[in-house]
Amino acid sequence: MSAHEPPHTAAIDLTTTYVHLTDGPAARPVPVGPDFWATIGARADLAGGRLVLVVHNAADWPTWERHPAGEEIVYLLSGALDLVLEEPAGERVVALRAGQAVIVPRGVWHRAIVHTPGDTLHITRGDGTENRAV
Repeated sequence: MSAHEPPHTAAIDLTTTYVHLTDGPAARPVPVGPDFWATIGARADLAGGRLVLVVHNAADWPTWERHPAGEEIVYLLSGALDLVLEEPAGERVVALRAGQAVIVPRGVWHRAIVHTPGDTLHITRGDGTENRAV
């Protein structure tokens, strides 16, 4: 990005800078560091709205996650994975192949089993996100 280019019109990499779509009219870049997901539940600046991000999935997710503030859309851009949803009746597996998406219900624990490395696009309520060991 040049010194004269406003940050909201610069090209960004959604794997290292997420976008927060606020409840209002704004969309703002959110730089991502190594502790982003460990501290997300305490970040008041991400309350409300949705986060848009891309995750590279080279291996099975090391944790379960859930989003108590709202549903999440997981869209598989490339690769192949199974999204495992922990529902009251037991675990449900949704096989995703490139070009397919699933809506994860609010508050449902989920994780991914990766068959072919690839990328997922996520649109999610970030506030209150929780993680636990697999």
